Amino acid sequence: MSTSTSSLGDLPVHRIGFGAMQLAGPGVFGPPADPEACRAVLRRAVELGVDHIDTAQFYGPDVVNDLIRETLHPYPEGVRLVTKVGAERDDQGAWVMASRPEQLRAQVEANLRSLRVERLDLVNLRRQERDHPEADEAPLADQLGALADLREEGKLALVGVSSVGAETVRTAIETVGIGQVQNPYSLLDRSDADVLELCRRHDVAYVPYFPLGSAFTGGPAALAADPHVSSVAAKHGVTPSQVALAWLLAQYDRLLLIPGTKSVAHLEENMAVLEVDLDADDLAALERVEPVRVGP
Repeated sequence: MSTSTSSLGDLPVHRIGFGAMQLAGPGVFGPPADPEACRAVLRRAVELGVDHIDTAQFYGPDVVNDLIRETLHPYPEGVRLVTKVGAERDDQGAWVMASRPEQLRAQVEANLRSLRVERLDLVNLRRQERDHPEADEAPLADQLGALADLREEGKLALVGVSSVGAETVRTAIETVGIGQVQNPYSLLDRSDADVLELCRRHDVAYVPYFPLGSAFTGGPAALAADPHVSSVAAKHGVTPSQVALAWLLAQYDRLLLIPGTKSVAHLEENMAVLEVDLDADDLAALERVEPVRVGP
């Protein structure tokens, strides 16, 4: 059974948090069909001990932060609000790079206003280097410098990086110090193993997105179809998705999960993953799962 707590930087957190992206409408754009169901999920998450909520102003845009504030403010003591900067949305919902230092500052200020806090617990710099390496992005040093300045001003506690390679992680650790790396990683896509190892060596929290493989390309279905995953799931009387999340927790004691959902029942299933006690035979079987690179 996995230990239930870990930390972001020096901030203690439950190892299973909540990723709020899915609370927006389809395509992470516009309002959800059932806002009250989304509020119910947020309330239940906090009741179950979730104290790490991952959001962004560009989820919606504005929609998700507004739901979080309307539902949870004033926030319970110890709840950590983590957000992400480096992008915006246009009127049609397209993702637009917005990662110059002045844009990052404006986005941090917008998150502070919408969440109604004076300081964010962690702000991730979302880079384009993995998905769009040809993009004309602002220099990393300028981006990190802008976030370090905001940290010095007391507007954020920790800097994180997202969608980045090992060299960027190494640079960020050495120059400004970071509290988190948020990259794609799962039983199906272990291509980020070098970054995970770098985080392990430097005691930096690692937060995988697409922890079940990307839903856009059938990751959860691929897990369910894998005989190694299904046999371990049957042995423990749990779902293939719970097995995949438990496997992630077993990789590193500062690996933190932020699965997202609009369903209270699914939220409760995710939180129960801490009770799944994978033994050496289970882990050996899961190592035989054929990795499949998934994700947009």
